[in-house]
Amino acid sequence: MSKNHARRRTVIDPSAPCPCGLQASYGECCARFHQGQAAAPTAERLMRSRYSAFAAGDAPYLLRTWHPATRPADLDFEPKQRWTRLEIVATTGGSAFHSEGTVQFRAHYTLHGEPGVQEENSRFVRDEGAWVYLGEL
Repeated sequence: MSKNHARRRTVIDPSAPCPCGLQASYGECCARFHQGQAAAPTAERLMRSRYSAFAAGDAPYLLRTWHPATRPADLDFEPKQRWTRLEIVATTGGSAFHSEGTVQFRAHYTLHGEPGVQEENSRFVRDEGAWVYLGEL
Protein backbone atom coordinates (compact mmCIF):
# COMPACT_ATOMS: atom_id res chain seq x y z
CA MET A 1 0.00 0.00 0.00
CA SER A 2 1.12 3.49 -0.73
CA LYS A 3 2.22 5.36 2.39
CA ASN A 4 0.25 8.37 1.14
CA HIS A 5 -3.07 6.58 1.30
CA ALA A 6 -2.50 3.63 3.63
CA ARG A 7 -4.41 3.69 6.85
CA ARG A 8 -4.40 1.47 9.86
CA ARG A 9 -7.05 -1.14 10.08
CA THR A 10 -10.17 -0.07 11.88
CA VAL A 11 -10.86 -2.46 14.72
CA ILE A 12 -14.51 -3.46 14.65
CA ASP A 13 -15.93 -4.67 17.94
CA PRO A 14 -17.17 -8.26 17.46
CA SER A 15 -20.45 -7.34 19.20
CA ALA A 16 -21.07 -4.29 16.95
CA PRO A 17 -23.52 -4.55 14.03
CA CYS A 18 -21.78 -5.93 10.97
CA PRO A 19 -20.96 -3.22 8.41
CA CYS A 20 -22.34 -5.46 5.63
CA GLY A 21 -25.91 -4.71 6.74
CA LEU A 22 -27.08 -8.19 7.73
CA GLN A 23 -28.88 -8.52 11.05
CA ALA A 24 -25.93 -10.03 12.91
CA SER A 25 -22.97 -8.84 14.91
CA TYR A 26 -19.64 -8.45 13.15
CA GLY A 27 -18.28 -11.41 15.15
CA GLU A 28 -21.12 -13.67 13.98
CA CYS A 29 -21.04 -12.40 10.39
CA CYS A 30 -18.05 -11.15 8.40
CA ALA A 31 -15.32 -11.45 11.05
CA ARG A 32 -15.06 -15.22 10.56
CA PHE A 33 -14.42 -14.70 6.84
CA HIS A 34 -11.87 -11.94 7.49
CA GLN A 35 -10.05 -14.13 10.01
CA GLY A 36 -9.93 -17.09 7.62
CA GLN A 37 -12.15 -19.29 9.81
CA ALA A 38 -14.64 -19.87 6.97
CA ALA A 39 -15.12 -19.07 3.30
CA ALA A 40 -18.08 -17.05 2.08
CA PRO A 41 -20.73 -19.57 0.93
CA THR A 42 -22.24 -17.40 -1.82
CA ALA A 43 -21.19 -14.58 -4.12
CA GLU A 44 -23.44 -12.17 -2.22
CA ARG A 45 -21.89 -13.08 1.13
CA LEU A 46 -18.44 -12.58 -0.39
CA MET A 47 -19.54 -9.15 -1.67
CA ARG A 48 -20.85 -8.25 1.78
CA SER A 49 -17.66 -9.45 3.48
CA ARG A 50 -15.54 -7.47 1.03
CA TYR A 51 -17.59 -4.35 1.76
CA SER A 52 -16.95 -4.93 5.48
CA ALA A 53 -13.26 -5.36 4.70
CA PHE A 54 -13.23 -1.97 2.94
CA ALA A 55 -14.93 -0.47 6.01
CA ALA A 56 -12.26 -2.05 8.22
CA GLY A 57 -9.33 -1.25 5.90
CA ASP A 58 -8.51 -4.97 5.65
CA ALA A 59 -6.37 -5.03 2.48
CA PRO A 60 -5.05 -8.59 3.04
CA TYR A 61 -8.60 -10.01 2.99
CA LEU A 62 -9.55 -8.00 -0.09
CA LEU A 63 -6.48 -9.19 -1.97
CA ARG A 64 -6.98 -12.79 -0.81
CA THR A 65 -10.55 -12.80 -2.17
CA TRP A 66 -9.65 -11.22 -5.52
CA HIS A 67 -9.20 -13.49 -8.55
CA PRO A 68 -5.47 -13.93 -9.34
CA ALA A 69 -6.03 -12.85 -12.98
CA THR A 70 -7.37 -9.42 -11.99
CA ARG A 71 -5.88 -8.87 -8.51
CA PRO A 72 -3.83 -5.68 -8.11
CA ALA A 73 -0.40 -5.83 -6.47
CA ASP A 74 -1.63 -3.70 -3.57
CA LEU A 75 -4.49 -1.47 -2.47
CA ASP A 76 -4.65 2.17 -1.48
CA PHE A 77 -7.31 3.38 0.93
CA GLU A 78 -8.39 6.99 1.02
CA PRO A 79 -7.84 7.83 4.71
CA LYS A 80 -10.77 10.28 4.87
CA GLN A 81 -13.30 7.89 3.29
CA ARG A 82 -15.78 6.18 5.63
CA TRP A 83 -18.07 3.46 4.31
CA THR A 84 -21.52 3.94 5.81
CA ARG A 85 -24.04 1.56 4.20
CA LEU A 86 -24.35 -1.23 1.66
CA GLU A 87 -27.38 -1.84 -0.56
CA ILE A 88 -27.66 -5.02 -2.57
CA VAL A 89 -29.69 -4.14 -5.68
CA ALA A 90 -29.74 -7.49 -7.51
CA THR A 91 -27.98 -10.84 -7.73
CA THR A 92 -27.73 -13.57 -10.35
CA GLY A 93 -26.35 -17.06 -9.73
CA GLY A 94 -23.71 -17.15 -7.05
CA SER A 95 -25.18 -19.92 -4.89
CA ALA A 96 -23.68 -23.22 -3.77
CA PHE A 97 -24.96 -24.68 -7.06
CA HIS A 98 -23.27 -22.10 -9.33
CA SER A 99 -19.73 -21.49 -10.54
CA GLU A 100 -20.26 -17.77 -11.16
CA GLY A 101 -22.59 -14.99 -10.17
CA THR A 102 -23.11 -11.26 -10.15
CA VAL A 103 -23.96 -8.81 -7.40
CA GLN A 104 -25.19 -5.32 -8.22
CA PHE A 105 -24.75 -2.98 -5.27
CA ARG A 106 -24.57 0.58 -4.00
CA ALA A 107 -21.89 1.28 -1.41
CA HIS A 108 -22.52 4.53 0.45
CA TYR A 109 -19.69 6.52 1.98
CA THR A 110 -18.60 9.92 3.18
CA LEU A 111 -15.42 11.60 1.96
CA HIS A 112 -14.28 14.87 3.49
CA GLY A 113 -17.72 15.09 5.12
CA GLU A 114 -19.58 14.80 1.80
CA PRO A 115 -21.83 11.82 1.04
CA GLY A 116 -21.16 9.67 -2.00
CA VAL A 117 -22.11 6.34 -3.52
CA GLN A 118 -20.21 3.75 -5.53
CA GLU A 119 -22.42 1.66 -7.79
CA GLU A 120 -21.15 -1.50 -9.39
CA ASN A 121 -22.30 -4.75 -10.93
CA SER A 122 -19.58 -7.16 -9.81
CA ARG A 123 -18.73 -10.55 -11.23
CA PHE A 124 -17.74 -13.41 -8.94
CA VAL A 125 -16.40 -16.85 -9.84
CA ARG A 126 -15.15 -19.87 -7.99
CA ASP A 127 -11.39 -20.34 -7.83
CA GLU A 128 -10.28 -23.65 -6.34
CA GLY A 129 -13.78 -24.00 -4.88
CA ALA A 130 -13.89 -20.60 -3.15
CA TRP A 131 -15.80 -17.51 -4.30
CA VAL A 132 -13.55 -14.67 -5.49
CA TYR A 133 -14.14 -11.24 -6.97
CA LEU A 134 -13.30 -11.16 -10.70
CA GLY A 135 -14.20 -7.59 -11.59
CA GLU A 136 -16.88 -5.16 -12.65
CA LEU A 137 -19.22 -6.04 -15.52
